[in-house]
Amino acid sequence: MKNYLSKTACEIAPYTAGEQPADRKYVKLNTNENPYPPSPKALEAYQNYDFSLLKLYPPLEMRNLRGAIAAAEGVAPENVFCGNGSDEILALCFSAFFDPDGAGAAFADVTYSFYPVFAEFFKIRTQILPLEEDFTLDLSKLTAMPAQGVIVANPNAPTGIGIPLGEVEKFVAANDRIVILDEAYMPFFNESAVPLIKKYKNLVVVKTFSKGYSLAGMRCGYAIADASIISGLERCRDCFNSYPVDRICQAVCAAAIADKAYYEKMNALVVAERERLTAALSGLGFTVLPSKANFVFARHAAVAGRQVYEQLRARGVLVRHFQKPRIADYCRITVGSREENDALIAALRDWIR
Repeated sequence: MKNYLSKTACEIAPYTAGEQPADRKYVKLNTNENPYPPSPKALEAYQNYDFSLLKLYPPLEMRNLRGAIAAAEGVAPENVFCGNGSDEILALCFSAFFDPDGAGAAFADVTYSFYPVFAEFFKIRTQILPLEEDFTLDLSKLTAMPAQGVIVANPNAPTGIGIPLGEVEKFVAANDRIVILDEAYMPFFNESAVPLIKKYKNLVVVKTFSKGYSLAGMRCGYAIADASIISGLERCRDCFNSYPVDRICQAVCAAAIADKAYYEKMNALVVAERERLTAALSGLGFTVLPSKANFVFARHAAVAGRQVYEQLRARGVLVRHFQKPRIADYCRITVGSREENDALIAALRDWIR
């Protein structure tokens, strides 16, 4: 049979998302979803939406959503770019800021695994920096790498380790090239680099409504940057899809980001559970990296990471395991609700002891 696929479609290894099994009901701690519901104001925006408007395309300029994000982030609307999840925005960053014949994109070896996929898809060279032995990122080494731009997840995924804002600013100031900060998990760290965009024209901060705003099912993300950077992202977006964020999503996300008090309260619960879960895992013989995200990265002193994953799955608890160099002994565990975390701990005690 004739093969009609391109070489890219035949050969590229796509990103692998966390499993979504339907064979039974699981305690789902494998995809870093927020265990708490979205803001009541977001729900109200959905319930009160005029669905007759769905016959029309979404507002192209997304003024209401961009205005709400700008107000929440302390920037101007022209500094805001919105997309269909932060993954889409990161993909557009690769096309907007890197050239196939350029020096490439530099990022860590253990970080968000979509970065190398985007680079391969857009034919961008990669410069990979190994994390230190303790899984921290030496920003001075990343600065020294010969690349067209750099990408840093802060807090990092899957390790959860965060970089303080002071260190981030020194890093941005030291780079005369594009710096992309992926702040998907920043709501659980609160050291965002957004204020720095007023000082540094080379900075792009990418965020999402999936984690801190409990809207993973809506698929919306945004970038904050200088207006000249935003215009480049818009040109690249309009080569693919001029209407990436639907009408209902725009309304719901605008209402959500305006409810700061609600999310501060909910995300504080996540942080408190993160510390409780870390202590419980340590008591069961796990080494847990210092997380600033809504998940922990842990390994057991005597049990392989794959075995931990399989034994938990057999007991109805899903966590994420990566069969990759350096991290195969670890499992990434989403911080769930108190009840979900208790179920995880009980399953581990049942098996380990």
